[in-house]
Amino acid sequence: MRFIGSVIERLQRHPKRIVFPEGTEPRILQAARQFCSLQLGAPILLGDRTRIKQVAEGLNLSLQGIRIINPDESEELPAFAKTYARLRRAKGIQYEEARDAMRRPNYFGAMMVAMHQADGLVSGASEVSGSVLRPVFQIFRLAPGYTSASSCMVLEVEDTRFGHQGAMLMADCGVIPDPTVEQLADIAVSSAFLARQLLGVRPRVALLSFSTKGSANHPTVQKMEAATALARQRAGQRALEADFEGELQVDAALVPEIASRKLPENPVAGHANVLVFPDLNSGNISSKLVQHVARANAYGQILLGLDMPAAEISRGANSHDILGVAAIIGLQAIAYRELYPEAGSHVMGE
Repeated sequence: MRFIGSVIERLQRHPKRIVFPEGTEPRILQAARQFCSLQLGAPILLGDRTRIKQVAEGLNLSLQGIRIINPDESEELPAFAKTYARLRRAKGIQYEEARDAMRRPNYFGAMMVAMHQADGLVSGASEVSGSVLRPVFQIFRLAPGYTSASSCMVLEVEDTRFGHQGAMLMADCGVIPDPTVEQLADIAVSSAFLARQLLGVRPRVALLSFSTKGSANHPTVQKMEAATALARQRAGQRALEADFEGELQVDAALVPEIASRKLPENPVAGHANVLVFPDLNSGNISSKLVQHVARANAYGQILLGLDMPAAEISRGANSHDILGVAAIIGLQAIAYRELYPEAGSHVMGE
């Protein structure tokens, strides 16, 4: 709770509106109640009002302070459909098809954020990844300067020797199966930006491999080396003060004693607070191993590289996990316009 406690404390000073498309999901209702009770902002639940009230009553939860919107009955539905049809006209989407899409909570919720009627979106507790990511990727755009969207997990372990007081970011664990050098550089830089905001310290980014600085020769090793160089270049272009190192084995990235033997006097080795994985297999497997074997608190997937804040949570998430993700998305929203001044402008006009 050290890390997420600090996030909650900071968000209480700048409350935000978070939309939860899965309004009838019990864990979402519990997280929304906590979000409201902690004065983090205004939670917005999407779905049938009667059904949401029935579930809340069954959980003995008050809906006071929680906004409920049924997309089917919303007065915003025609305007949202018109905007979506414009955004997707290159795909031949007509108004009626756009209206049908906007009746689905994940599409409606994404459009609420795009139209600045909510500050961020959290979904995925009862949905497969595609049903969450598809509307987000169709309605949001890439943030200025990024060539791809990705994701990261924020994990907090009991042992404060790892990461920053036990908290670290792991990316990409949910979006790009086999990232290119350019995509890995984007993942590294966007994760570093988020680490700086969430942790309040200098990001130390390790691009991981089965090799440490040439201990093995393989195309995947060379890819991580190239991605490290490109990440440094892009961070410099964006005035991001961070350290990037790769390729590194995970023990060299996290354990000072091992780092001192493999890569002495390196600012990242042994002190990494951001881990970038070579592919989705390694990232997803590693984050879940840490979460369950080390009993870490896990918050994610936080989507990166987009012009609006959003998260695609795991179907295995509990209400505490969801609350933590919502708080992170809210905290992101505070500084999103400062970080990306042009973010979101495509929705409001051509």
